[in-house]
Amino acid sequence: MTLLDSAVWGGKFSSDGWQGSPTEQPVTEPATGDRLGTVGLASAEDVNRAAARAAEAQRTWAATSPQRRAAVLRRAGELFTEHAAEIEDWLVREAGSVRSKAAFEAGLAIGECFECAGLPTHPQGEVLTSEDARWSLARRRPAGVVSVIAPFNFPLILGLRSVAPALALGNSVLLKPDPRTAVSGGVVIARIFEEAGLPAGVLHLLPGDGSVGRAVVEAPEVRVISFTGSTPVGRAIGEQAGRLLKRAHLELGGNNALVVLPGADVAKAASAGAFGSYLHQGQICMTTGRHIVHESLVEEYTAALAAKAEALPVGDPAREDVALGPIIDRRQLERVHGIVTDSVAAGAKVAAGGEIDGAGYRATVLTGLTTDMPAWREEIFGPVAPVISFATAEEAARIVNDCEYGLSVGILGDVGTAMKLADRIDSGKVHINEQTVSDEPNAPFGGVKASGTGSRFGGAAANVEAFTETQWLTVRPDIADYPF
Repeated sequence: MTLLDSAVWGGKFSSDGWQGSPTEQPVTEPATGDRLGTVGLASAEDVNRAAARAAEAQRTWAATSPQRRAAVLRRAGELFTEHAAEIEDWLVREAGSVRSKAAFEAGLAIGECFECAGLPTHPQGEVLTSEDARWSLARRRPAGVVSVIAPFNFPLILGLRSVAPALALGNSVLLKPDPRTAVSGGVVIARIFEEAGLPAGVLHLLPGDGSVGRAVVEAPEVRVISFTGSTPVGRAIGEQAGRLLKRAHLELGGNNALVVLPGADVAKAASAGAFGSYLHQGQICMTTGRHIVHESLVEEYTAALAAKAEALPVGDPAREDVALGPIIDRRQLERVHGIVTDSVAAGAKVAAGGEIDGAGYRATVLTGLTTDMPAWREEIFGPVAPVISFATAEEAARIVNDCEYGLSVGILGDVGTAMKLADRIDSGKVHINEQTVSDEPNAPFGGVKASGTGSRFGGAAANVEAFTETQWLTVRPDIADYPF
């Protein structure tokens, strides 16, 4: 039996074992519309039962020795390695990933588990000074039950990057994947940890609609919510969490800028820009959504970028060697095209692409934009590269910062100039001589402004901060004397 044999999970969700559901949803291949299987959908009542069970199981899991928890994470990393080809196939077919993106995502999952295997034995607090004759400690304790709500675009790693550290630090988890990628973003994770020896009741897989999303936020046992997705949904979750006095880590959208400085190598810059805008059809929160190019290079850069865009084939990545796969569904495909056509109607010009191609969208370059056009202002979540020029570093900084988002910025060219510009930019990440899409398991990931709440995932410090609570603990050698 393979890891993802549908006999295990077909028509089911996972909560203390695989449970049959009266409500099923087809797993659909976006490139063809073919059915790949069915998943069982959870209900709000299922979530409430799962949350109660997770709270019970969490206490035992938190008391498990650090080395035992670390061993589960290491075994999960080994299983991701052993089953990489099968997992990549699901990422290609269910999420519409091209092969290279699927391999990259599967590789990140391996690294995430091995990185998090170090968390159980990582220092868990500080020794404080005290004016009294006592020991004073600030120790980190597991938060308890953590809800993880993950999106469709990088469904595996964007769920796992919260699930793995939360588990490693002694929490239990309710995982709600996007229903469109419930296998690669949910079943894969549940099956890996099941095979890795995670005790029953610690991880619950709960696919479902908005009512399930609300339930995993509102369940009284849940103390931390980790959400990756759109800014509007993130705002709603943040409001719910605030009302309920729960911590919410929100990693939201982006409209990321790539700045091309004077004197930059145009051929290399255009290659970086194409990768940043067109990887996974532009369906990445870190996608390069704004190309800000010095006026001395803008014509040459635009022509080079357009030539690359025209050469990128679109199609079915499971059956063809293509650079761009399908957009996740028809609604999003039409939204991408609508933003392009609305911008063209407002005066923008299409230098390449601008067309629907089957279930996908052709790599697109837009010029002649003003900063109030939708293709410039909005997060498109499609393979569209709007280009605008700048004259001075001051103008470049102003254009970069004139955006509601602040997730990732790339700067290409002279390092000294780029360093000075980086100090003036409001962004959670700045990459000099790289494009905007980058992630590593040991690096703190997150954004500012409408890109998130400033919380971070990745690396021991950020993960401990995200998934534990601080407890002040004092110890005296004898009972203290009091005046009463």
